[in-house]
Amino acid sequence: MKIFTTAQIRACDDYTIRAANIRSAELMERAAARCVTWIRENLPKDTLFVVLCGTGNNGGDGLAIARLLHQRGYGVKAFVLHFKSELSADCTSNLKRLQNIDPDLATIVPPDTFITDIPPHIIILDAILGTGISRPVDGWLSRFIDSINHLPNSKIAIDIPSGLSPDSVPDPDATILKVHDTLSFQFQKRSFLHPEAGVMAGNVHILDIGLDQGFIKATHSQYNTIDETEVAALYRPRSPFSHKGTYGHVLVIGGSYGKMGAITLSARAALRAGAGLVSALIPGCGYTIMQTALPEVMCRTNGDRVIEKIDGWEKMTVGIGPGMDTDDKTATALAAFIDECKSPVVLDADALNILAKHPDLLAKLPKGSILTPHPKEFARLFGENTNTMIQVDHARIQAMRYNINIVIKGHHTAVVTTEGECWYNLTGNAGMATGGAGDVLTGIITGLLAQKYEPHHAAILGVYLHGLAGDLAAKENAQEALIAGDIIDHLGKAFLTLPQ
Repeated sequence: MKIFTTAQIRACDDYTIRAANIRSAELMERAAARCVTWIRENLPKDTLFVVLCGTGNNGGDGLAIARLLHQRGYGVKAFVLHFKSELSADCTSNLKRLQNIDPDLATIVPPDTFITDIPPHIIILDAILGTGISRPVDGWLSRFIDSINHLPNSKIAIDIPSGLSPDSVPDPDATILKVHDTLSFQFQKRSFLHPEAGVMAGNVHILDIGLDQGFIKATHSQYNTIDETEVAALYRPRSPFSHKGTYGHVLVIGGSYGKMGAITLSARAALRAGAGLVSALIPGCGYTIMQTALPEVMCRTNGDRVIEKIDGWEKMTVGIGPGMDTDDKTATALAAFIDECKSPVVLDADALNILAKHPDLLAKLPKGSILTPHPKEFARLFGENTNTMIQVDHARIQAMRYNINIVIKGHHTAVVTTEGECWYNLTGNAGMATGGAGDVLTGIITGLLAQKYEPHHAAILGVYLHGLAGDLAAKENAQEALIAGDIIDHLGKAFLTLPQ
């Protein structure tokens, strides 16, 4: 799914109105009806609502929702915060329509007035400020939103939480109405996918309000979410006449004394991701561990406690770094490997830490290689950023500069391609914040790369399956109990969700 900016969303609205030959009020009615449908499907019929409305079109949405809820038998009351002298045309129209049904259904709230007596069982719908916000909230409106934030009531935002921008993450001290759910019209907002803003939006539900699909398809965006349609188009089911050589030979390189678990997890994940053959290059101290844990994996050693030389990788797809250590001998071996290798490789963990200490190696990385840093590893590689959205945009610059793919791991892992495109992943859960989960991802992506997926496709498909396997594991075993091996154990079930 494409992620549009505020300007693109506005243009899409306008185009839809013209193409469908409808008035803006009709599109607003359509959006309100979708919200009410969601409410009816997810909340009991006896739920009571307070709708907080602004003076713009988001307020118009809220007033239309209040009217439709009332007509369907819900108890509802709308409050219009009069922070601007004039209401937008559609907001005015919907206020009149609501008052014509019953004047008591809507109340104008004058400046410096607060609502303090909302019983805790009433759900608050936030329709104060929409996507058109151009500056931080201040004054009375800021104090009003703060007062609502202190109420224990469940809160639902209409399109976007008030005070939040779709296109940037807020300052830490910004005033934003924090909600439990957000009913977002047609598109994900990019800010929702970053922790600084996502925590404000709660559970995001995308409601299709029938915006023009021709416009959406024709309008380019550098930002997208990874969804089932995209993944289904990438996935290639196996041919019945194939053999193990068809699906490539992975070589995972890593491990050191006391850290053999990481590379073992990567090797096992590469197997489960479908690689035809998997070998491991590890230090001698890990030989018995690897051979005992994974009889399916061929094993070679170099060095005793750390890897001292990288060889025998030709004609294999390499994933390197998990548990590898940053010993000087290992760093020298990695530099020599990078000098010689011409095919894309997957680099994680200590391989990234070595790159951070030797940044000249970045320019030598094979074209299309995949780096899988978490945010702190990214900062060590490319420098600090003030927030995670700026970090992703910085990654786009670095990916294009070095002709590499960068996977920034997080709640919504971002896959940044050599072309500067960004794909946010929506699978996964907090249970995956556990040691070894990143090593599993390295193995999955390397396994897919070995099967001749394009590097950026291997990264996109890999992060999706990794997150989905984590979701399946969490449903079975709870987020708190989830460990990295559970992700591998559920990878087969994740594959089974794809078109076979």
